[in-house]
Amino acid sequence: MADLDRLAKPGSEEERLLRQLDLRKLPRHVAIIMDGNGRWARSRRLPRIAGHRAGIASVREIVETSARLDVPVLTVYAFSKENWKRPKAEVDFLMDLLREYIRKELDELRANNVRVGIIGRPHELPRAVQQELATAVEATRSNTGLLFNIALSYGGRAEIVDACRELLREGVAPEALDEEAFARRLYTAGQPDPDLIVRTGGEMRLSNFLLWQVAYAELVVTPVLWPDFRRRDFFAALSEYQQRERRFGGLSPREASDPSPALVQG
Repeated sequence: MADLDRLAKPGSEEERLLRQLDLRKLPRHVAIIMDGNGRWARSRRLPRIAGHRAGIASVREIVETSARLDVPVLTVYAFSKENWKRPKAEVDFLMDLLREYIRKELDELRANNVRVGIIGRPHELPRAVQQELATAVEATRSNTGLLFNIALSYGGRAEIVDACRELLREGVAPEALDEEAFARRLYTAGQPDPDLIVRTGGEMRLSNFLLWQVAYAELVVTPVLWPDFRRRDFFAALSEYQQRERRFGGLSPREASDPSPALVQG
């Protein structure tokens, strides 16, 4: 049963949205493209790094909310391979901010029974960051609640390349390769594919995020910039997800019961 204490104030918009949710039909895996930190800062005439720091509060609230709702997996797109092209001062700040977040939040993550996972190419990160992440992964390894994936130095195409390299190293015969075998070589091996992908900031693209895994995910795009994204916005995204009719390439129950002929569409 989800722990709903402190999730919504009585009579608030959060409570109204929470009451709309069917807690038995929450997504097994939510993935979030956290976009809009720079625009948030620019609109306030602040440096970009101020937007990144402000976004930490959103991470904290969404992780806690996901844990209390008993969502099994939450993945956040924290630092892409393309982000290495940003100015060195900004990249260095992001690495320091990541270390700071892990140090400050580790006790809270453990208290909320959250297990930390890292996907991407963390070996490309500074050694001090790698050590901080390794400490968090080990300290939360035995937790049984939310799996909180942080995508770092991550790229969807790179993940597919890495999976292919693993298959070649293992000498898997072509006839033995199928979708399940391929999925076992992905960074998310053993995890359910995302049911819901949320993108903040209003942009309509995937930005090289979980390209294999999101084949049948529902996409919810919100204009809310990431530093402003809070529990109410998360509830709204979950509510929209629950209103979708998921078909996975097949027919909906309504369509399946319709005797009229129709052209087959993809």
